Amino acid sequence: MNFSELFKQTNSLCKFSPNGQYLANCVQYRLIVRDIKTLQIVQLYTCLDAVQYIEWSSDSMFILCGMYKRGIVQVWSLEQPEWTCKIDEGSAGLTAVRWSPDGRHILTTADFNLRITVWSLVNKSVSYIKYPKDAKPAMDFSRDGKYMALAERRDCKDYISVFVCSTWQLVKHFETDTRDLAGISWSPDGRVLCVWDTPLEYKLLLYLVDGRCVATYSAYDWALGIKSVAWSPTSQFLAIGSFDEKVRILNHITWKTVVTHSHPVTLDNAAVVVYKEVEKKPLLLRGETAPPEGFIFSIQSKYEVLPGSVQVPAVKPDPDKANPKIGISKLAFSGDNRYLYSKNDNMPNALWIWDVHKLSQIVLLIQAGPIKSVEWDPSHPRLALCTGNNKVYLWSPAGCVSVEVPSEATFQVHSLKWHPNGNAILLMGREHMCMCFIDADEDS
Repeated sequence: MNFSELFKQTNSLCKFSPNGQYLANCVQYRLIVRDIKTLQIVQLYTCLDAVQYIEWSSDSMFILCGMYKRGIVQVWSLEQPEWTCKIDEGSAGLTAVRWSPDGRHILTTADFNLRITVWSLVNKSVSYIKYPKDAKPAMDFSRDGKYMALAERRDCKDYISVFVCSTWQLVKHFETDTRDLAGISWSPDGRVLCVWDTPLEYKLLLYLVDGRCVATYSAYDWALGIKSVAWSPTSQFLAIGSFDEKVRILNHITWKTVVTHSHPVTLDNAAVVVYKEVEKKPLLLRGETAPPEGFIFSIQSKYEVLPGSVQVPAVKPDPDKANPKIGISKLAFSGDNRYLYSKNDNMPNALWIWDVHKLSQIVLLIQAGPIKSVEWDPSHPRLALCTGNNKVYLWSPAGCVSVEVPSEATFQVHSLKWHPNGNAILLMGREHMCMCFIDADEDS
């Protein structure tokens, strides 16, 4: 593995282009585009204010910058740097912005979710969509880019509107059987739309494009319900993470539970490999109680395999605080549909890895610190994670490895992103970023 030098960045606003050729990042009001191979600056743009959001168009030809505080969106062209575009929402304000799948329309959401505006870069036309709901996510595009589903709130009821992205015509509008819709998600094959209700009521519904409800699922009543949802890449499975610290897998034929994965505090399963990170602190000279002032040292670490019964570190949530740190907040399938990871919020140092084919757990990672970011490699069955120190951790079926990021300054990795082809990882700290390039012989 090879590491680049450190580059400045702001608020982790760093995005790979969809074609994998460029890396865009922001430093305050400047947008910097680099060549991914050499990391040399290809384009440098100056925005009107500090940027809060960036996103590439699907064809990697344009990039937008959202400046929410001023209600402005600026769009830049990579091929024609002199071409400029500015969208000003004015008094309506701006809370969100994103590209349409064709890369030629921009959708902005006004303050208080008053409306969504569709701006065309082709003919400069503008159209409005009323009553968008404040949900996460409240808008989702089908994988093929044909349809857009939008959650709406009218007369104290939840609705779904389905639009054709080519003309932005409404093709279906139907009411959902939810009390307070919390999110929507298309299946990867675009056949089914998943809708889930408020955490106060465990309810998940599956609709076809024509508005027919094909299934309703509820695991229990009178307790906090769904916290996260993830589709498998093949659309065969739907994983539901709940506040009861369990992951339930539904199949795409009957929409019934295939398996339920628990996250116990005590793990006693010989079939599960438990990797625990063990830190080795540097030795001090005789008579020293602390390292000399200005001395920078790093704590080395390695993984040990724990046999027998294992106690998983857990934190008791505070019931008096909102959004309790309990339940499955993160889960995602690997790109080859072979593995699934899950993270239980009241076990912040642990990552659970499941074999989708065997419907059982195979690995438990126990880190020395709380896991801040974890992501699957798009092209290989492996994942990377970070815990806010100067290391990046990699897991694959072959094993685990802890890699220290070499840098003269103190660099702590708070989030990471894989390159689209899986040959590099972007590591981001509070104010800096660096690239980790993976050699071809390490792809396993």
